[in-house]
Amino acid sequence: MAPMTQDTVRLAEPVAPAPHSGWSLVLPVKPLALAKSRLGAFAGDRRAELALAFALDTVAAALACPPVARVLVVTQDAVAGAQLARLGAVVVDGEPGGGLNPALAHGAAYAQRLAPAAPLAVLSADLPALRPDELARVLAAVPASGRAFLADAPGLGTTLLACSPGAVLRPDFGGGSRDRHAAGGAYEIALADVPSVRRDVDTGADLAEALALGVGGHTAAVAAVLV
Repeated sequence: MAPMTQDTVRLAEPVAPAPHSGWSLVLPVKPLALAKSRLGAFAGDRRAELALAFALDTVAAALACPPVARVLVVTQDAVAGAQLARLGAVVVDGEPGGGLNPALAHGAAYAQRLAPAAPLAVLSADLPALRPDELARVLAAVPASGRAFLADAPGLGTTLLACSPGAVLRPDFGGGSRDRHAAGGAYEIALADVPSVRRDVDTGADLAEALALGVGGHTAAVAAVLV
């Protein structure tokens, strides 16, 4: 795992923490046939199954996190939507097209209509080792106003972006998103003890690190056939 560095991103000063309850979490799930293409060489024809397992374990952990009041999943995939709804997620359809960030903005707007007084975060759906207690610590570190983000394990991307009630989320995910979110004025959450919230999975090496942390049951079942 590449070490995180602080020299390229200027950290804003934190303010008082946001409320520790009532969070709305929005997760994006691609159509399974298109998801996790970089895992194709590792997972073969079980790639879509593995992508769904990641989402199921991520949503299950998020729903088990006490500060989280609701989990919303933005997806056009009927199979993923049905299984995630059975876990207790609210499935948001009507994606506007245009990729990940418009989908996240769409889900965030829906969440804010559903619970306008709740703080809001978008979370990567490929965190199969996610621990509810670690997610709770991240949410507790979000300032009471404005926007905040958590960088991924390599320190280049973003796994969580949050905003206070009524604020505009302005997601800018994709390669190098850590720098973009920081440059856009979001406060970087600098917690060292939340590896499960940082370890998203795009490659076989990423999955090996997630397995070492300890993944949820859905991912464990699929990975057992592959490793």
